[in-house]
Amino acid sequence: MSAFWSAWVTVITLAVILGCTWLLLATRKSETHKEATDQTLGHEFDGIAEYDNPLPRWWFQMFMATVIFGLAYLALYPGLGSFQGLLGWSSTGQWEEEMAHAEEQYKPVFAKYAAMSVEELQQPGNEAGLKMGQRMFANNCSLCHGSTGSGAYGFPDLTDNDWLYGGDAATIKATIANGRNGGMPPWGAVLGEEGVRDVSSYVLSLSGQEVDADSAANGKAQFQALCTACHGADATGMLALGAPNLTDNVWLYGGSFEKVAHSIRNGRNGVMPAHNTLLNEDKIHLITGYVYSLSNK
Repeated sequence: MSAFWSAWVTVITLAVILGCTWLLLATRKSETHKEATDQTLGHEFDGIAEYDNPLPRWWFQMFMATVIFGLAYLALYPGLGSFQGLLGWSSTGQWEEEMAHAEEQYKPVFAKYAAMSVEELQQPGNEAGLKMGQRMFANNCSLCHGSTGSGAYGFPDLTDNDWLYGGDAATIKATIANGRNGGMPPWGAVLGEEGVRDVSSYVLSLSGQEVDADSAANGKAQFQALCTACHGADATGMLALGAPNLTDNVWLYGGSFEKVAHSIRNGRNGVMPAHNTLLNEDKIHLITGYVYSLSNK
């Protein structure tokens, strides 16, 4: 927060509190000489009249207690612009303290499962560890991959044993920890619209879909010239690059003709964020165990 806005917030906050206090005291002073009376202010609604009597003492005292509490709170805690309060409290600091306490409390539990391999976590008797991984998956991964790991449009299904970078335990852990950046370059300008449709026909034919045979034949030569460097000569993909297998009828962005054509024409860019800055190694280990279990049931 800039110095101007800090001062702005501080002045307005204190002005409102002090203004209300002044109004309360000024009104109270003008009423102290009054006695209880049956005289009204002329306001009446539904048979209820407003009497011209002083504010009850207990009500006045409650107002003053509220003002005192408010000023004390603003002195001790953040609330006046950039002023952090005399206690130095912050929501970030409290969160960090609670996280440190939780880390210390659950450290022995995580250490127990960290000593096991991902494959050992799949063994009977280690269900509690997988459930811990499932809960952390739900908190950190389900937004993209779904609560059951079945994926969504543009986000891989983790339950089908079809992996862009490999489905062994070490690779899954590396993916979670370090993230991935997948890129499919756009070929529309190179192929032209007719070439895009020809290559789309050939790509779909690889997974057994019915397409125009002549168009697929034309697309084959273009595919071999432009696409095999990533997808391989047999179009089964390349794990090192994260290039998908085009022969298994599993599609990240949809397997209809138009969606495949869109991918070829405009390219695709997928990002899997790194989680090693959010989660420690033990937590990533348990999430890996859970993800591994989804496709190895």
